[in-house]
Formats: sequence, structure tokens, C-alpha cells
Amino acid sequence: MQPSVPSLPRRVARILRTSLFAQVAIALVLGVVVGKLWPGVATDLQPLGDGFTRLIKTIISPLVFCVVVVGIAKAGDLKAFGRIGLKALVWFEVASTFALVIGLLAANIVQPGSGMNVDPATLDASAVDAKTGGGSLPSTTEFVVNALPTSFVGAFAENSLLQVLVLACLVGAALLHLGHTKVPKVLPAVEQAQEIIFAVVGFVMRLAPIAVFGAMAVLIGNYGLGVIETYGKLIALCYAAAALFVTLLAVALRMVTGLSLWKFLRYIREEMLLALGTASTESVMPRVMQKLRRAGARDDAVGLVLPTGYSFNLDGASLYLSIGTLFIAQAVGVDLSLSQQITVILVLMLTSKGMAGIPGSAFLALSATASSLGAIPAGAVALLLGVDRIMDSMRVVTNLLGNCVAVFAVSRWEGALDLEQARRVLDGEGPTEAEDGPQGARGSATAEQSESSEDPQRPEAAEGPEGAEGSHGAGAAIGTSGGIPARPTKETASEVA
Repeated sequence: MQPSVPSLPRRVARILRTSLFAQVAIALVLGVVVGKLWPGVATDLQPLGDGFTRLIKTIISPLVFCVVVVGIAKAGDLKAFGRIGLKALVWFEVASTFALVIGLLAANIVQPGSGMNVDPATLDASAVDAKTGGGSLPSTTEFVVNALPTSFVGAFAENSLLQVLVLACLVGAALLHLGHTKVPKVLPAVEQAQEIIFAVVGFVMRLAPIAVFGAMAVLIGNYGLGVIETYGKLIALCYAAAALFVTLLAVALRMVTGLSLWKFLRYIREEMLLALGTASTESVMPRVMQKLRRAGARDDAVGLVLPTGYSFNLDGASLYLSIGTLFIAQAVGVDLSLSQQITVILVLMLTSKGMAGIPGSAFLALSATASSLGAIPAGAVALLLGVDRIMDSMRVVTNLLGNCVAVFAVSRWEGALDLEQARRVLDGEGPTEAEDGPQGARGSATAEQSESSEDPQRPEAAEGPEGAEGSHGAGAAIGTSGGIPARPTKETASEVA
């Protein structure tokens, strides 16, 4: 007797109940409809998106701390961690510079601001001050000093990712130095805290469709669809340039690791859609870290490269800033020479590194660039006020993909990437969201533990569950007790390798 096939309504109901992607997609469409039909009501839905973002932000700092500490302690090699950081910074600088150059070339070819003939005197420069809150971008010295914590608790209270990274590196190094004989219970405690945090991520992610609905309704309610007509040429250019840059990222990923970016996009489609809806990469950072670890990247590489990229590798913002600078110049009738455009690249290479977490940072960077040129009126930056929020989706997607590719590339260079596991997961043969529980309520470690217990013959079971006894066999080198090797022996080193 053949098994009965579920009816179409039942299949649809099951997809809506279990698929976060479907839930977020429907919420996004509903948000657009509500924002268009009832803009007055839509603007009152701001707390839905803001509340979700606040909940996610409470998780990010402790999660980054736990992942980095566990990654350093289990890798057993602080020098390798330093090499990962250095290679990541080199990748970030090269990628963001490419993004700036692509943006300038695209703006020179298409010239989105030509023919507008805007009189800067008619623009309200105070609107830019209101957008930025009168703030300013930090200097290079301030940026470096601000990355150093003034207190252990303060770094977490202020949600300063760079300060949390510094603390995590110090704690991880201290655990390596002391060894498991002096502090046998610290690492297992951090691992258990990490599992709790991933469980909390799963709970919070259940609210993602509500957040997307509110954020999209507010966007359409405030700006409407008319802004797309007004700035159509600029919007189309920015998104086309982002598509070109993402294609180059796909080529780079294929050359360095042999992996497919399009398969990776399918793998993180839920997170991408959520980032698009909320216009925030922070809202998906915990889940992306979890999925990168599951896809074969070692804990220390994920814990260092991805959070650092949020400050140093803003590829989407770099594209937008370079195109925006030339758009403003063209709109007010200023023809920038080649030397001035080179100055734009140099200035934005610096200012784009200190943008993360600063309100209106894009306008601060544009104002700083305009001032350095001396040819563009500062008030002309107000031209982008109406379109800035529409560009968030482009910036978010490009920034997120750029940082994920950086994790894979740097991990590959350092030998911290399990390519076989990565291919298996991206091909859909690894742990699925259904195995992790609805909405990913359980972390990757929990899923792999259950799979290993069900089938002891699986290779993963022999290596140890990810996040519980070490990522990619690290647990075998350390032992099931979760201790830290004080001095790795030859046997231990070979197992880690």
C-alpha cells in the first residue's frame, strides 16, 4: 500500500509552520502592503523591529566572547589565532578597496547625478545634522584607543564588539597559558554558556517574521514607493554595482576554496531575507556564526573574522559611499578630477573603518569626504537623505556576504576549514533546520550530538560534536573532559592538524 500524499493545504501549512524563510517572506510582503495602504498605521509599528534588534544585540557580545575563547583554547595555538587576524585584515582592506574602486568606476560610467542641476543653497544642511545627531567619526587614534576596554563589564554593557574581542583573546590566551590542570572547569563552563546562548538565539528567532513585518511597514509608510521613481537611476546603479561585486566575491570564493557562493546563499537564505527585512546585519549575526561553524569553519576563525568584519569590512557601505560622493558632485555640477577621485578613495578607506555603530555614519563619512575635497558643498550631502534607507538592503546584503566569504577564505588559508564538511553542508547533505528543531531553536552542537548518538558509525561521531567536544576533531586532541592541553605533544599536534 502506497503512503498517502499530504494534500496541498496541509503541505502549505507545514511549510508555513516550519520554514523561517517562508514566514519572513510573507511578513515582508505584508509589511509592504500595510505600509502602502495605511502609512499612518505603519509608522506606529517601529517598536516591532526595534524590539527584535534589541533582543539580538543582548546576545551578540556574550556569543562572540564564548566562541572566541573556546576557539583559542581548543586550537591550542595562539600564533595561529594571530595569523588568522592578520590575514583577515589584509582581506578586509583589499575587498573594501575593490568595492570603492568599483563604485567610482560605475558612477563615472553611468553618471547618476548628471542633469539634476541642484542649487546647494536650496538644501537644508541642518537635516544632515539631525540625522547624525551632531556626532562625528573617530580619528584613527581614537578608533584604536576605543577598541581597548576600560572595564570587563563595560565592554559587554556598551555592546562594543572590538572591546569584547580583545577581552576574549586575553581570556583565551590565559586559558592556554594556565592549562587544564589549574583551571579545569573554566572551559567547560564557557562551552555550556555558549550552548545556552545558541538556545536563546533560537527562541528570539521565532520573532523574526514579526520584526520584518514591522520594519518593512515603517520603511514603506515613511518613504513610500515614490522615492524609487525620484532616485531610480541612483538606486539601480547601486544595486547593479553590488551585484557585480557579489559576482566577484563568488569568483574569489571559488578560486580560494572551491566552494559555490550561490549554494551558500541558498544555505543562509533565511538569514539573508531577515537581514533584508530588518536592514541590519546584527540581527542575523548569531545565526550566521552558527551556520558558518556547521559549514566547516573552525570556531576561532569564525569568532574572530566575522565580528571584526563588522567594523573593518563594510563592502556594501564602501560601494554606496563612493557612488554617493560622485552622485552628489554630479548633481551640483562639480566635475571631480582624477586626483580628486583618488583622494575620495583614500579618505573613504579610512572613514569607512570607523562607521560601525555610529548613527548616520554614512552621512558623516560623506561630509568628511566632501570637506577633504573642498569642491563639494557640505550641505549637498542632504541630497541622499531621502534615499539612504532604501540603500540599506544593498549595504546589508553586500556587507554580510563579504564577511562570510572572508571567513571561508581566511579559514582556507590557515587550514581551519573542513572542505569536505563544507561541501556536504552546502549540498544539503549535512544537518538541516528540521533536524535542529523549528526555527533552529537548537544550536548546531545539539543537532550534531543527536545525530552522532543515533549513528555511532558516522565520522562526525568519532570526531566529536561541534561546539561540544571541539570543532572538526579538536575535541579528540583535547579529550572528552573538555580540558586545555598545557603543552601539546606531537600526537596532539597531529590530531589537531
